[in-house]
Amino acid sequence: MTSLRAPRIDPNTLPGRPCSAAAALEIVGDRWSLLAVREVMFGNRRFGEIARNTGAPRDRLAARLKALVEAGVLERRQYQDSPARWDYHLTPAGVALAPVLEALLQWGDEWAVDTPPITLLHHDHPLRGAWICAECGETVHRRDLRRRMNVPGWDVAGPVAD
Repeated sequence: MTSLRAPRIDPNTLPGRPCSAAAALEIVGDRWSLLAVREVMFGNRRFGEIARNTGAPRDRLAARLKALVEAGVLERRQYQDSPARWDYHLTPAGVALAPVLEALLQWGDEWAVDTPPITLLHHDHPLRGAWICAECGETVHRRDLRRRMNVPGWDVAGPVAD
């Protein structure tokens, strides 16, 4: 089992604006990484299942799975001794990617395909994601969001002069 808390990325070391999204993309911003996480979310935990369902080249998939384990998104668990065989399971960080993948699916259904190939977000009726305030529980709309930079030398528009 791997550590569930991998080393963090310092966003100040990445090119451009210091941003958690940029740091997150360093970990999961590759097509094969997100598709591998999708497959594990769907219950396909073995390498062959993940390779088949993502279409990823096996060597590239192996590298992405290794990186996801090192980043604390997935963990490997041995399911067979002789020969030793391993499968992949979501860590809490991997489970937390569910809304990200669901948002990509929702966006793809609306903007990337004519007919959605998967009906994943369904509960008697189709679902839509929403922002919910952690303090009061109210639904927050995009028009009500405000951004604040926490990094010296930057504001929302970009770098600021000293």
